[in-house]
Amino acid sequence: METRAGGLVRSRVANACDTCKQRKIRCSGVLPCGYCVRRRDPDSCRYTAPRVRRPRPSTTTTTAGHRGDNVRSSVSHASGSPGAASNHPVVRIDAPVQQQHHHRIEEQHPLEEHEDTEVPREARLLCDAQGKLVFIGDCAPLSFFQTVRRLVTTRVDAHAFAPETGGYSALENASSRPSVSSGYRALPPRVRIEIGPAAVGAYLEVTRGLIDLFEDDARLERDIIEWAAEDHGDDALAGAVNYLVLAIGCQKIEKGGEGTGQQYFDYARNVALASLGGNLGVASVQAFILITLYSLGACQINAAFLFFGLAARAALSIGVHRTAVNARFGPDIHRQRDRLWKSLRVVDLFLSTSMGRPPATSDVDCTVPYRQPDETGREKFDLLNASVQIFLVIESVVVEVYSRRKISPRLTEGISRELRGWSGQWLERLKEVLEDNEEGDVDAGVVNGACQVLASYYYAVMLVSRPFLMVELHRRLSDGCSSPTTTSGKSKLADACIDAAILMVEPIQDLINRGLMTRVAPVIVSWLFASSLVLGVGLIGGFGRIIEKYCRAAIIALEYFAQTDTHAVQYSLIAKSLLSTALEYLEKKEIQERARRTESSSQLFGLIPRTPRGSDGGLDGPQSKTNPAAGPGESSSKPDKPHPSQDDAVMQRFDFDFESTFFGMTGTPEFSVFSGFEENADQTFGALNLFPLLDGDGHIDLSSYF
Repeated sequence: METRAGGLVRSRVANACDTCKQRKIRCSGVLPCGYCVRRRDPDSCRYTAPRVRRPRPSTTTTTAGHRGDNVRSSVSHASGSPGAASNHPVVRIDAPVQQQHHHRIEEQHPLEEHEDTEVPREARLLCDAQGKLVFIGDCAPLSFFQTVRRLVTTRVDAHAFAPETGGYSALENASSRPSVSSGYRALPPRVRIEIGPAAVGAYLEVTRGLIDLFEDDARLERDIIEWAAEDHGDDALAGAVNYLVLAIGCQKIEKGGEGTGQQYFDYARNVALASLGGNLGVASVQAFILITLYSLGACQINAAFLFFGLAARAALSIGVHRTAVNARFGPDIHRQRDRLWKSLRVVDLFLSTSMGRPPATSDVDCTVPYRQPDETGREKFDLLNASVQIFLVIESVVVEVYSRRKISPRLTEGISRELRGWSGQWLERLKEVLEDNEEGDVDAGVVNGACQVLASYYYAVMLVSRPFLMVELHRRLSDGCSSPTTTSGKSKLADACIDAAILMVEPIQDLINRGLMTRVAPVIVSWLFASSLVLGVGLIGGFGRIIEKYCRAAIIALEYFAQTDTHAVQYSLIAKSLLSTALEYLEKKEIQERARRTESSSQLFGLIPRTPRGSDGGLDGPQSKTNPAAGPGESSSKPDKPHPSQDDAVMQRFDFDFESTFFGMTGTPEFSVFSGFEENADQTFGALNLFPLLDGDGHIDLSSYF
């Protein structure tokens, strides 16, 4: 609070919303703020966590004890008198991030004061199928696989993964056909009208919830059949879009699209590239988005990444990111162009997250709304809106956590609030879509789209809690304990990662069993691979033997997609190797535990002889001086020493230090936020789960624990 002349009091908020920051105007600090309400756009009011500066060292706070005394004395000095309390009130702000004065943060949030947890640096240059180096960033599932592989081979089994999982053929699928370098055929390929309805239906089934490029999907089949009957029309670019729709549909119905679909794609791709020198329009953006999706279905992820860059630049050049520009073309074209931008954002954020690379689009200069409330103020059911909203949350996780390589409980709380808001709007409705289609007419496109959006939601939870899982695994494998003796905040976040992986597998398994799941689903395959890795390491870390059931379900699902997706083939082999290693490791631990128990109880009834048999019985005592490998009459020249037991030999494989640089940290990998507070962990975090996924029917909530 600031007092001016004349008795006027001016209040200052701790944090302004993103819109007010961008426009440099005063913000009321509430959610939604006054400016966003006056603009009649309260849903766009978002708060970004401010970067907290570390305090400079002070001569009066050189030791930990003095620091606590000075904090308490400063608080009492600032708020001891009524006058001081009135001049420095504690203001609560109902916004995604609450920020108080420095000394009040120290007293009310002792675990959160300027403490950040290092996130492992997992970005790598990997070799693709052609031997070329490809960059894979920190948040990519393939980078997570390399981290898991390093942890397992170092701590559990040096030969954990099968040899065929050592290569990186999952990066790129070498095309079996030579690509056309320039130009395009004078005569377009003949359109098989008999496969038109099936191909268009397959296209809608594959792309629902991912893109929406046309004015009316119900008319798409009729328009394409009419176009084919009219000898393909005069507009070559519009014809290329129709060819690409049929090519994507043929990928599903032909199990790979190497026949007719490949011919359609080759022709349409070259037409689209040749049109770049002319006038760009909506058809140009549509064509390159469809080329991107076909490349993803053909496991050409780098080609998809490059072609999408053309689509993004073409869209910006025609202004589809501005809803005011789109409104000039009438209501139907306005809706189409708005949804074209949303489709761009969804595909862009999927490519960015799955490959760990910066996105090609952003919302800095975007005015297209991502929400569509009805008359009652509730969000209308729209799979594309649900998809773009959850991908925006994933984008914030990548930017705030993996780009800065730090995560704190305060930041986790803010991300949890975003996830909780999305869950309140969409989770129950998406589950109803998956459950209500058990009887009667089933729209496979809507069901697959809902499953894909749910998988993205659970992946967002896994992405934010994954660093906590890896640190908890490192602690358990280092200590040799299967489960923690006390429940701490770190272990709860690790449990949240496991729970999200389980909840992702369940609807996918259900749709496969019901015969509704499409086999061309690059988004689901990528997220499912990350889920199988989380479940595998969770089984090794002692999070419960029930996880084995879901590991096997994830492998079955990956093998289902492997019939048309070569990436899924590689992913299933990796998941199988990880599961096999986990089961062998758990069996060895159980044998060792049983041996220890037998040794302590065997003397009750003489189950095991006290002294081992001599050489005549084939067994030597622990201090035998005769080398059993030597011949008769020969004695061993080795010095006398106890013979190591089988348990000791097994334990020696795990008795070495783990690389601390694996987590990108110096010293212990334990979270500095929680250091020194282990004995008060239960009092601080309570006895509940920070992410009550299972108790809340898949709902995410962290607000009660910070």
